[in-house]
Amino acid sequence: MKSLFLIAFFGLVVLGLRAQPSLYFPPLSGATWATTSTEALNWNETEIPALYEYLQRQNTKAFLVLKDGKIVLEKYFDQFTQDSIWYWASAGKTITALLTGIAQEQNQLKLEDPTSKYLGTGWTTAPAEKEALISVWHQLTMTSGLNDGVADIYCTEPNCLKYLTDAGTRWAYHNAPYTLLEEVIEKATGMDYNLYTRFQLGNKIGMRGIWFKSGYNNVYASTPRDMARFGLLILNKGNWNGTSVLKDTAYFRQMVNTSQNINPSYGYLWWLNGKSSYLIPRSQFKFNGALAPNAPEDMFAAMGKNGQLLNIIPSQGLVVVRMGDNPDESLVPFLFQDEMWVYLSKVIDSDATAITDLPISESALKVFPNPVRERLFIRWTPTAQSDFWVTIYNSNGQQVLSIQNETVLNATSLQRGLYSIVIQNEAERALAQFVKL
Repeated sequence: MKSLFLIAFFGLVVLGLRAQPSLYFPPLSGATWATTSTEALNWNETEIPALYEYLQRQNTKAFLVLKDGKIVLEKYFDQFTQDSIWYWASAGKTITALLTGIAQEQNQLKLEDPTSKYLGTGWTTAPAEKEALISVWHQLTMTSGLNDGVADIYCTEPNCLKYLTDAGTRWAYHNAPYTLLEEVIEKATGMDYNLYTRFQLGNKIGMRGIWFKSGYNNVYASTPRDMARFGLLILNKGNWNGTSVLKDTAYFRQMVNTSQNINPSYGYLWWLNGKSSYLIPRSQFKFNGALAPNAPEDMFAAMGKNGQLLNIIPSQGLVVVRMGDNPDESLVPFLFQDEMWVYLSKVIDSDATAITDLPISESALKVFPNPVRERLFIRWTPTAQSDFWVTIYNSNGQQVLSIQNETVLNATSLQRGLYSIVIQNEAERALAQFVKL
């Protein structure tokens, strides 16, 4: 009887393993890419027009959804096509995260190495002993301790990189230390960053993008399908159809999980959903709850300015790509991403509803002038008219103003700096940022 039980048990295990869908990988060159229909997946086709109408209203140029590697949805707007090139903005940070892991795997650097080992001492204006505390790991996790309140957060010159607090004690979305991580990789590998990207990543998955300089920033640009290729690689944990692009499974796990305890929703340059709280750029206010309540809990995301999005959902085998122009005013499109999932969820699951008690408003919150000196005007059109509350927080997360049913605020009493404003009624909420001069 025991033997029969074991045979039956292992038989069920084998059947379960066979039932797991295998991932499809497109050829490394050419336009061939297998598709699957929404009908075959039992998705709700009647909700697709509403999704596309929403995306078009939000200045989208390209939108793709892969299921187990195959294209299910692919839509281009205006004159954009599958061969058009677009920039990733900060979504490209995730490429650097992967390349850092590859460089460590090949013993060309270590995460615990001080950044000054590669950039030399004096790459900041911090005291020497404080600069020495900053490591490659701190650059990956946005915990360098350098001041993100400087006039230009993109400036990588030493006089722009000022000490604020010890590395590892404060999370801040500071672009300049990240940008210098690319120079760290160049110094560690002895290769031009474009060549290193192409050799270690692009050639192995058929991704033909390129890095280009924009001021201090190094920006990646590619076709939407190239971004989808990268997403498929990440969905398969760094392996492309049997070719290991990143073999270090421990690094991969660390990359897409909470990297430090200050901002649980941040890994190694990846944003993480389903965590207890999150921080946003240019603010120290901790928002309780998940980053995108309407998206799958296990989603992790590459997010860039003007709504460049790459979403990975391991539990459902999904990769979602959105490229386009500005849907809102944020450096990182939190609200837009969550709102997009309200529409997308209804396509994937006809019974899906928004899971947050306060869904994102259909109409984005606008505050102007921005920057502001005296009076701040609020423009918000919720779907239902009712009493609403306006709350303003400073960059340290402290509440500085709370008022009801007012759309013109006196900002003269506010100190100079960056502020977050949250507006909500009993059914909806919206968030924006402004600068007080």
